[in-house]
Amino acid sequence: MDIASAPPVLPNFTSVGKRISAYVHIPFCQTRCGYCDFNTYTNLEFGGPASAQNFAETICQEIALSVPALTDSAAPNAQGPQLDTVFFGGGTPSMLPAADLIGILARLQEVFGPASEITTEANPETVDAEYLAQLKAAGFTRISFGMQSAVPHVLRTLDRVHTPGQVERAVQAAQAVGLDYSLDLIYGTPGESGADWRQSLETAIELEPGHISAYGLTIEPGTKMGRQLARGEIPAPDPDLLADRYLQADQILTAAGYQWYEVSNWARPGKECQHNLVYWQDGEWWGYGPGAHSHIAGTRFWNRKHPIAYAQLLAAGALPVAEYEQLTAAEQREEHIMLGIRLGVGIEIPEGTSATTVYRLCADGLVDAKLAENGRLVLTPKGRLLADTVIRQLW
Repeated sequence: MDIASAPPVLPNFTSVGKRISAYVHIPFCQTRCGYCDFNTYTNLEFGGPASAQNFAETICQEIALSVPALTDSAAPNAQGPQLDTVFFGGGTPSMLPAADLIGILARLQEVFGPASEITTEANPETVDAEYLAQLKAAGFTRISFGMQSAVPHVLRTLDRVHTPGQVERAVQAAQAVGLDYSLDLIYGTPGESGADWRQSLETAIELEPGHISAYGLTIEPGTKMGRQLARGEIPAPDPDLLADRYLQADQILTAAGYQWYEVSNWARPGKECQHNLVYWQDGEWWGYGPGAHSHIAGTRFWNRKHPIAYAQLLAAGALPVAEYEQLTAAEQREEHIMLGIRLGVGIEIPEGTSATTVYRLCADGLVDAKLAENGRLVLTPKGRLLADTVIRQLW
């Protein structure tokens, strides 16, 4: 893997906030799902530090190199930011032994202090009670299971290898050790009926998670489903059907006591994912791992995507950054609107927004008119379906 081009030198982050979150990207998967366009690999043996068996140590190298970038070396007794939340994503983090995830977490907390919320994603078939007990004992607080559907034919279409029974067993294991757990669902899969989607929602609710995420299927060109779509083997997702499925989910989840707090996320009170709120509230986080994105002090940067290129730069003593961009004041304003408007609490009416724009959003039923009278924009169910339209009008 060619690393001839030198990585960019990041700016000095002396203005970093007092607290920071960490995202850790584990890029390995047992199989690649037909809809997946994430930076993931089924090859676990890239060789040396890029291989799965050595990957925890490689991540810890990046953690060590990030410390000087987050510390004001000109200040006496300089200290870096304090850790807020940690999220292990992927890929499938649970493809690594529990001891590897625990080692990465220990290194993060050694240099940045204890985190208040520690989450890992996991596929149901990759964990058991012993695995989850080890995570709980090491301080993990949440686990997010990729359930996707409770209907076998939908799981097959998505190329998911777990069975509905494995989801139930994984949930029971999480309950037994005292981990909070979340379930991820996907709607709009080709061949999925309204009854199928209802079954998935009701099954998820019966498993009593504190948090449920529901995402409409998108088909990207480079995926297996993208190629199937191009050959005419499957239909493209129908926007109207996706809207119906979303409203069905909102109705069923709300009736079951879940509150929407972000367009695609519902939770019981107090069970919102604090790490994801960092993203939507435009907070600061460092993303570790191949292709991981970071946002620090108005600067966004992202790592080399391929595990070999990523590991080679670290071995050379360099942060594995591919590129970065420093956001202008106007871009930061736009991101605040784009991210914040998706939240259940909404945003204050942005400075410079005309009364005509607010009136039109209310008249079109996209934001709550009563809350808008008090200076706050909160999306209605219709507005959640048309969030991009609302954002464009506010920009």
